[in-house]
Amino acid sequence: MRSIVIAAGLVIPLGTTLLQAELPSPRLDVLNPVGLSAGTSVEVTLTGPDLEGCETLHFDHPGLSAEFIKERTFKIMSAGDVPHGTYDVTAIGRFGVTNPRVLQITHGLNDVAEVEPNNTLAMPQTVNLNSAINGTGDGNNRDVYRLSLKAGQRISIDCHSARLETEMDPLLILFTAEGQQVASNSDYYGRDAFLDFIAPVDGDYCIEVRDLTYRGGHPYRLLIHDRPHVENVFPRAVTAGQTVELTAFGSNLGDGAEPSDLAIEGVPLFRKTFSYTTPNDILSLGLFRERIHTLQHSVIPTAATCTITGEQILPFDADPCVLLLTDQTTSLEAEPNDTKEQPQPLALPAMVSGRFDEPRDADWYVFETDETGGNYGFDVYAERIDGRCDPYFALYDDQGNRFFENDDFGHRISAFDGHLRDPSVQTSLPAKKQIRLLVQDRYQRGGPRYQYVLSVRKARSDFYAESIHSNTNAAGTNLWKGGAAYLDIVLHHQDGGNQFPVAITAEGLPAGVHASPTVITNNTRGTFVLWSAADAADFTGPITLLATSKHAERELKHLVRPYTRAYQQTGSRTMRQQMICVREPAPYALQLEPERITVEAGKPLELKLRATRAWSNFTGNIDYQPLNFPGQFQLGNGTIASGSNEVTLSINVQPGTQPGDYTLTVLGQAQVPFNKDPAATDKPKTLVSMPSRPVTITVTAPEK
Repeated sequence: MRSIVIAAGLVIPLGTTLLQAELPSPRLDVLNPVGLSAGTSVEVTLTGPDLEGCETLHFDHPGLSAEFIKERTFKIMSAGDVPHGTYDVTAIGRFGVTNPRVLQITHGLNDVAEVEPNNTLAMPQTVNLNSAINGTGDGNNRDVYRLSLKAGQRISIDCHSARLETEMDPLLILFTAEGQQVASNSDYYGRDAFLDFIAPVDGDYCIEVRDLTYRGGHPYRLLIHDRPHVENVFPRAVTAGQTVELTAFGSNLGDGAEPSDLAIEGVPLFRKTFSYTTPNDILSLGLFRERIHTLQHSVIPTAATCTITGEQILPFDADPCVLLLTDQTTSLEAEPNDTKEQPQPLALPAMVSGRFDEPRDADWYVFETDETGGNYGFDVYAERIDGRCDPYFALYDDQGNRFFENDDFGHRISAFDGHLRDPSVQTSLPAKKQIRLLVQDRYQRGGPRYQYVLSVRKARSDFYAESIHSNTNAAGTNLWKGGAAYLDIVLHHQDGGNQFPVAITAEGLPAGVHASPTVITNNTRGTFVLWSAADAADFTGPITLLATSKHAERELKHLVRPYTRAYQQTGSRTMRQQMICVREPAPYALQLEPERITVEAGKPLELKLRATRAWSNFTGNIDYQPLNFPGQFQLGNGTIASGSNEVTLSINVQPGTQPGDYTLTVLGQAQVPFNKDPAATDKPKTLVSMPSRPVTITVTAPEK
């Protein structure tokens, strides 16, 4: 009988030899606690596999540092000037760098450690207002905290779990001292719970924290304060190069705040205006800049911001709000526009900040196509700006007939999850026609949280580029010396941009680490390979990937945005740095020769696949297969046999393949003797996957 081994998302038939999993891949599953106040320190513990020799933590802010205490235990220190926000922490050990975990830094709050027993209303833990409590979920039990409030005092009770990348699903319940329930909440920010509470009378109140999954053991950070809370801002789209006035809605906004006509679940929101000056570099590099990781958009974290250009701001140093930046003129939704007969006129290109004010609100717009018609692009930004609604849009002709509708979009590729509730599409429209456009929440919800931005434009091609580790579980990107590793590249093409090739290059590579420019043509996915010299020095640090593409007369250059798994097998989220690590020697390496080759569409080509075996005890077979080949290229699986170090590959290039450059890689897999203890005599067969160095194939059109 032949066994099936699943590795790196691939299913490969192998012999009957008992195998271990892949070579060690260090992973940071839990950081506990998950936050501290600026200017203080906290002792944390790490949980995760393959953390041998881990005595260093890396942060994406220079004001954060760590001191090794003992195995899996560190003292994290924050300078006083580290801004309020969240930061990436990675652990570095013998087998490389882990995936990051989120650490929260707060200002103006006193850190409090949860103290057991605090599981009943009769025996709560007493805390003060303006505290940040580092706690751990109790499975089928609860944590209870007591504080004193004055009548009319308005506070925020904010349980951070999913937003700090832990797997607790919190429920908040607020009681009077006599045990009467006065408020409760769950799933306010994704899975996280939040209460905006106004005390009706003087007295003690008890806050109960539960984990709705009853698992326990997951950390949380409970913020209880009367500092500013910002629900959102309006408008959500602004023109770059300007200073604009924005309005924040929330509570405890300080001097200058005034009542608004908005409320959430009967609790009124106040409003306060402030000035915002757009940064200069966002548009030129196609950036999205954040101070707090965008983990609150959905119950399962998605790469929600991967297809927006803008930044996240923290009005009054409070809660994060996403703003879109554009080179277009922006406008506001203008009521009444609730019916097909009374639409709001749009002058294209249009970028409109809107809101579904009430349940069943329908927003109608009308525009006229130009003299040539053709492709028009449409986006409704909602989940991407944390707008809470699930929008769709529909187009109607001048006779009132619906002829086009669009809803969700986005890629799910390997570890990358960028599928969203927002519409994004292009479609062809006739010339000189009046088109009505309906935007509505799929479930007809409404209120202050249900904001959106509508973009309507004559199609103008562009793209967004993202990178993520090749492992479908949470992982870092680690190169074994002399070997190779790869990143999945995900492209979101806009308005027909997939007809233009995109080239990926790397900057900031350390000595001994190499990468060839990778060209992705007519595809949404590519494979970017990094390889290391056998004598490369140990290295851990960030690199930068750039994506360039020539769209007719326009040269586009964007930073490739790095992403990681949010949890071991689900969700993905942004990183501020693309970290790589170079560590122990690899057992073998693969190289395609030549590095460049030209072939006519419809004809086959031949390459050499050469193996270098670096471990003396490894002489076995190396199986190979195409790694994420585009459909126009066909290669069968094969083997470099034991005792051999090369094989000839025959790749069929399909007729009709678009002329241009294509960068391809094959994946090798072999059973290699390995034990974490180098002195051990027992070395079980271990499956080792290794990408080859890539080849760039230039496809030409057939001769006529």
